[in-house]
Amino acid sequence: MNTFVKRTLSGAVYVLLFVGSIYSGRLLGNPLAGNCLLMMFLLFVTLGCTFEFFRMADLQGAKPSKALGYIFAVLMLSGLDALGWNAGSAGTHELFYYVPFMLLLLSLPLMFIIALCVQLWKNSDQPFRDAAYTLLPMLYIALPLGCMPWLHYTCNVLMMCIIMVWVNDSFAYMGGSLCGKHKMWPRHSPGKTWEGTIIGAVACIAVGIFCGPLFHNTMLNNWYEWLILGLICSAVGTLGDLAESMLKRSVGVKDSGNIMPGHGGFLDRFDSLLAIMPFAAVFCFCLYLSGF
Repeated sequence: MNTFVKRTLSGAVYVLLFVGSIYSGRLLGNPLAGNCLLMMFLLFVTLGCTFEFFRMADLQGAKPSKALGYIFAVLMLSGLDALGWNAGSAGTHELFYYVPFMLLLLSLPLMFIIALCVQLWKNSDQPFRDAAYTLLPMLYIALPLGCMPWLHYTCNVLMMCIIMVWVNDSFAYMGGSLCGKHKMWPRHSPGKTWEGTIIGAVACIAVGIFCGPLFHNTMLNNWYEWLILGLICSAVGTLGDLAESMLKRSVGVKDSGNIMPGHGGFLDRFDSLLAIMPFAAVFCFCLYLSGF
């Protein structure tokens, strides 16, 4: 089987699982079952991304507490999923549903202390570095993925963010291939050019402005709000891609994994979304607060 066929088939499976889990509640006519399926998919992605991250951390000589890292990541994802589901299923936007989110954030210092205490029983030359690596999957992976249920159930903009990321990446690749001359960061991502990035951003914003209102979301009601979300998806998504490329090059690997033939690993597929989700959630929440 040639590379193109493998890439196409694996990409189709990825899209089917991702989009299917997002809309499974509507397809099944059972919102609770849909949330469970979406949670299972996000849990699968969280564990896969965390595994790849720890594998690259090992290549850097770090010694994180992996079991603790997995536990913290799963707890963060589960807590945010529950908050997103409760806020969306209640049919209201009362601030009561966001108080637990603040409590979840306040638990971060406690988790950091626990990660440091574990280092007391480990033979590590750099305990603070290893404690930081223990916590990073929770912040870099689980927290962004945990924003997805809220963006779907409460705002109904998750799928549009995904579409804008795909459009941005596709047009950036095509634009860079056709007219790319000026490299952005050749040291970390030699294939990215300024021309391709600008073309991708313009396409991303245009799709947001013209197609976003079709999703009947509950918070973005004006074209300039979709323009801002498009800017977030293009600019922050590109930075997320570059950050993951920098991580891979620092340990000398081409792909973060091989779960998807022709596409790489979990982190390769979700690098842009991991960077975008917190910014998109904060932006939508600010729009909600401005409505008071």
